Amino acid sequence: MFDKLKQLENKYELICARMEEPSTYADPAVYARLDRESRELEPLVTAYRDYRKACTAMEEALLLMSDTEMKELAQEEYASAKADKERLEQEIRILLLPKDPNDGKNVIMEIRGGVGGEEGMLFASDLFRMYSMYAESKGWRIEIANISETELGGIKEISFVVEGAGAYSRLKFEAGGHRVQRVPVTESGGRIHTSAATVAVLPEVEEIDFHLDPGDLKIDTYRSSGAGGQHVNKTESAIRITHLPTGTVVECQDERSQYKNKDRAMQILRAKLADAEQAKQNAAVASERRSQIGSGDRSERIRTYNFPQNRVTDHRLSGDVKNFNLQPIMNGNLDELIDCLVTADQAALLQAQTEA
Repeated sequence: MFDKLKQLENKYELICARMEEPSTYADPAVYARLDRESRELEPLVTAYRDYRKACTAMEEALLLMSDTEMKELAQEEYASAKADKERLEQEIRILLLPKDPNDGKNVIMEIRGGVGGEEGMLFASDLFRMYSMYAESKGWRIEIANISETELGGIKEISFVVEGAGAYSRLKFEAGGHRVQRVPVTESGGRIHTSAATVAVLPEVEEIDFHLDPGDLKIDTYRSSGAGGQHVNKTESAIRITHLPTGTVVECQDERSQYKNKDRAMQILRAKLADAEQAKQNAAVASERRSQIGSGDRSERIRTYNFPQNRVTDHRLSGDVKNFNLQPIMNGNLDELIDCLVTADQAALLQAQTEA
């Protein structure tokens, strides 16, 4: 591990030196690439250098322990340096874990009302509000591609794109079944009902990464419509694309422009087909990792929102860290919960690495 760290430190120093050369400044594309590489390596190199300093501090403290007058102080310095060394070693191991190549990408999300009829669709609307508020807090941008609403303000189905740095790295943990326990607005007897919604999270896929054969596509245009069939667009700007070999259908009707709707629908279709292809490849690998974070399967129940008890429980976590206060979560304060999921995922990766 330490040979690799030294090599990465040397690489980082070479990159920094190249960035200071006049010829690099003259080529914005080269400078941008080197700047990105240096920022990716910097946390690891900093941790490695701090680790070496901690090791040196331990050695110096050991030497001082032979001096009777300095022994007590040296013991304190040794204990402090040893704690730093152990902390930094764990930090380095995490930084060396394989990176998800999709983490830096934008996200395509789909929410569908599930079990519970109208209440499930109202809950789907609540989830969309939650993600919208979380995206806003992160400075991300949301664009709705397609939405089907109910008369009471619920959502039968919604597709939207989240654009922003690191969006997929955080939101990928939201894929799966979300269950809610509460008294529905449609319930006159005050009884608690259990309903559900499903969330799909897909990384955006570029055209150069996944080619679609035009001959495999059936493209239809139609008029956009709102809840109850009320037309909100007099022109046929909405787009429906069917991928004939798989039967996958994508609709986009949020933009007034037919061309923009087509581009967005193609973007979502590429993401869906790439995700299906990846799932097929994963299923063929016998050693596929299934950590406590789960498979990400959209049918898997990952979380319960219990309104009477003001509690959100994430079923992929354990112990005291699996329960969270409901109201902040519903208002888009998801960082504490997602941080716990990231930590659990890293722990599972470290365990798999150790076993290997």
